[in-house]
Order: sequence, then structure tokens, then C-alpha cells
Amino acid sequence: MNGSQIIGILLVQNEECYVKQVIDNIIPFCDRLFLVDHESQDGTLPILENFQKKYPEKISLHQIHHPRESHDLLKPFAGTASWIFAVDGDEIYDPERLPVFRKRLLSGEFDDAWMILGNVLHVEELSETIASGYMAPPSRSITKLYNFSAIESWHGDTLERLHGGNPVFRSGFHEQKKRKLFVENTWEEASFRCLHLCFISRSHLILNKIRKNIMEIYPNPRTTKIRNRITTLLTHLFKKSENSSWKHQHYARGVPTSVSSQGFFKNS
Repeated sequence: MNGSQIIGILLVQNEECYVKQVIDNIIPFCDRLFLVDHESQDGTLPILENFQKKYPEKISLHQIHHPRESHDLLKPFAGTASWIFAVDGDEIYDPERLPVFRKRLLSGEFDDAWMILGNVLHVEELSETIASGYMAPPSRSITKLYNFSAIESWHGDTLERLHGGNPVFRSGFHEQKKRKLFVENTWEEASFRCLHLCFISRSHLILNKIRKNIMEIYPNPRTTKIRNRITTLLTHLFKKSENSSWKHQHYARGVPTSVSSQGFFKNS
């Protein structure tokens, strides 16, 4: 895609521990970056505000009341020469490898793919030098990089950005046209790789380390924000919080593996 661009979108809720590192690592990779806060109650929002002030030409800040609102920001890019890069507050990308991958992406190497899946380690233990957890494969990759030149539109009920709804594909593309880089490249070789801190606590406000994901919190796209707020309030009131069984089933697979974490936190 000549003249293509990379649009980043970070959707967060109560991510104060690592969100600064997440953003620092992906800013050079993105041409534009949407920071989307879903009613954070810890120190997340001030961190996002500081980034928006520092990079006003690249970053826009949005506050939403339901995750589905995040997808509306992306609808105008359907059918354009845009790669959509969706990131969560527990995803630490390798800042040294991303510039290499950006060149590959914008060169047109992956233009025939609808989605790119990169290398991921689902982190269970983290220190200043070592990250230990479960590698994809056999666990699943969670990277979200979509070729929006492959679709005409993406409307319908979406649970969050890039989940659900009805993407309308252009001729030659379909939902299964995925480039699985985590199968093609080892962790050591990969230029698009991520430490997924899904088993690590990311906020002093959240009691459980293994949070439920959006699909577990919102059984359908129309679950109300009132119900979610009541659940959160009761959780803090009674000092009780449930861990995510879904993440254990999908991410804690295979033999535990350790890798160096130093390059990922170089600027922290």
C-alpha cells in the first residue's frame, strides 16, 4: 500500500503500573495514536493526559463509558491504506524490534493479509531482567494488527474495537487471511513480539492479578455500564475479586519459558 499509515489505538481501564511503558514503546511505530480510557479510577488517566500534551500532533485522548465506543473511532479508516494496531494496557512490545517491523509493514510485504499475528509470551513472573510464562504457540497470540484496506466497512454490534460486528471484505480478502508470524519465526528471530502481562497485577486498585477480560465482564455488546459499575463497587467493598478462568485456559498452555525482559523496559 503506497502512502499507507499505522493507526494505533490503546484501550485501557485501571492500568497505572505499566501503561506509560506500553505507550513509550509504541509511539515511534504509529503515525497516529488514539488513547482511549474506559472509566479508569486509578492513576491511568493523568498518564494518558500527559502523553497527549507531549505529542498533540500525534495523540488524541478519548474517554468512553462502554468498550464498544472504541470501535467507532476506527470506522472512518475502513477502505483506506491503513494498518490498525490495537494494544491493551498489559502489552509491552519490543521497542528495538518495532522500527524494523514498521519498515517491513509499510514496504507492502504483508498487503495480501487481513490480519497479522505476532510472537507473544504470556507473562506469569516478571523481574528487571527476566520474563517467564507461556509462549505462543502453543498458547494463542494476542497481537491485533489489521489491514483496513481489505474491507469496505465494519459496522454492527461490537463488544470493543475490532471485536464482533460485520466487516465487509473487498474482493480477494476474507476473515481467515491471517499471517501467523508466531509460527514462521522463533521468539529470537521475531521483529513483532510482545510481553503480555496477563498474569501480572497492573493497578494498585485492582485486587486480583489475573483480571477478567472484556468478554467475561460484558457477556454481550449491550451490557450496561451501570451493571459494570455496581460489580466493581461490590468487589472493592467486600475485598473480593474473581480471577479470569478464560485466560488460564487460553494463555497458560505449553511448557513455561523464560526470556530476557531488559530490552522491553529499556526506557523505564
